[in-house]
Amino acid sequence: MDQNELIVKVEEALEEIRPFLQSDGGDISLLSIEDGKVVHVKLEGACVGCTVNQMTLKSGVEMTIKKYAPQIERVVNVE
Repeated sequence: MDQNELIVKVEEALEEIRPFLQSDGGDISLLSIEDGKVVHVKLEGACVGCTVNQMTLKSGVEMTIKKYAPQIERVVNVE
């Protein structure tokens, strides 16, 4: 999978999880993909100050992205 295909897959994954974040007043944006393995995102809105945002990032966002793009090793929130 080339970089463009990877970006499309990650965006598709974010579209799947975005409604859940938005229902709680948050959102998420893709910032970059490093070496085809590390996704950099930015949590927005209510997600910024949320005490469980790291759990959401790992068990929700990262899991969903890996479903679409198994080569992704981790997802990092850039504040």
